Amino acid sequence: MKGEWLRWWLGSLVVVWGCGSSVSAPPRTPASDSAPAAPVPQKPATSWPMFRHDPQAQGTTTDTLPAAPKLLWRKHFSQQGFAATAAIEQGTIYLGSLDGPFYALRLQDGEVLWRFPTQLGFQAPATVSKELVFVGDLDGVFYALDRQSGQKRWQFRAEAEIDNGANLYRRWVLFGSQDATLYCLEQSTGKLVWKYQIGDQIRTFPTLAQGKTFVAGCDGVLHIVDADTGRGVAQVSIEAPTGCTPAVWGKRLYVGTEGERLFCIDWQSAQVLWSFRHPRRPMAFRSSAAVAGGIVVVGNRAKRVLALDAQSGKLLWEHRTRSGVDSSPVIASDRVWVTTTRGRILALDLKSGRLVWQYEAGGRISASVAIAQGRLVVATEEGHVLCFGSPK
Repeated sequence: MKGEWLRWWLGSLVVVWGCGSSVSAPPRTPASDSAPAAPVPQKPATSWPMFRHDPQAQGTTTDTLPAAPKLLWRKHFSQQGFAATAAIEQGTIYLGSLDGPFYALRLQDGEVLWRFPTQLGFQAPATVSKELVFVGDLDGVFYALDRQSGQKRWQFRAEAEIDNGANLYRRWVLFGSQDATLYCLEQSTGKLVWKYQIGDQIRTFPTLAQGKTFVAGCDGVLHIVDADTGRGVAQVSIEAPTGCTPAVWGKRLYVGTEGERLFCIDWQSAQVLWSFRHPRRPMAFRSSAAVAGGIVVVGNRAKRVLALDAQSGKLLWEHRTRSGVDSSPVIASDRVWVTTTRGRILALDLKSGRLVWQYEAGGRISASVAIAQGRLVVATEEGHVLCFGSPK
């Protein structure tokens, strides 16, 4: 019953998803415009360690996939469903279910290596470090699990549900909660280092770049926070609530909202450079943007995948899907890999938006794909985990 309710809830969220906390936002302080542009990191092709692959949440990887990936295996977990994006590290998939257990699966064949049970399940993606797996559950408990055994090292309790992934900075781990708080904990002990409150729920991954962390939520504001101290640096109005994770590319940041707009913000000067609203079919964004090669790709609830020029916001192409796109696209092999709410997995040409591959998985998919070691992994709300790649 619990899992069925969660699946209904995920598919029928209203515009503000029940936003309405009374937590006060911190005061605004001026931003510095003297910081150099953030460098583009070298992304390893052997892992997918966190929700959008890298701390900047760019949703891209240098890993390659076959032109026409084959289904290598499909594993069904009875009476369970999945809404989280998988994490992949050193041949192991880490993935929590909506109905309780958190799993470590062998990438090669889907064999269960270990499972960690909880009373409530997981909507949040996991984040993997050298020794630990970090993940928060629907009861507001944030766990650090041993990567090899699945044994709990420590836990930390927030005041409300955790439904997005954590980021890693220095020796710390950062995550947000629906209690409107961004937490920074020591990775080794779970001890609180600092916390930062916004005006309403946080449902996004805390993006990191140049010693700053970026978080947006139901208060309709992008918050720029010093990652070393937890002090607010600046705030930028984005006019509406969001559950989309900000993507950082150099000094620019991209985030969509329930207000039908995708914003491009200069995070160094805390100024909006442009915003995009579809001229014919405006609708909310619940998909986090991917950015590579000067192109921003994002899905919207009007059954479209959109590509925009990262500098100007000009619409380059759009691909119409037969159902909504709440998942976040991934850019790999000059292709955009994305899922739809009716269980389709698509590959689109990055330059043109032309459909070049698809697979009908069936059911409903709200998770994004994860790509590592020449494999693509995705899970469905009906409890199926699928792995694609080359049979060779």
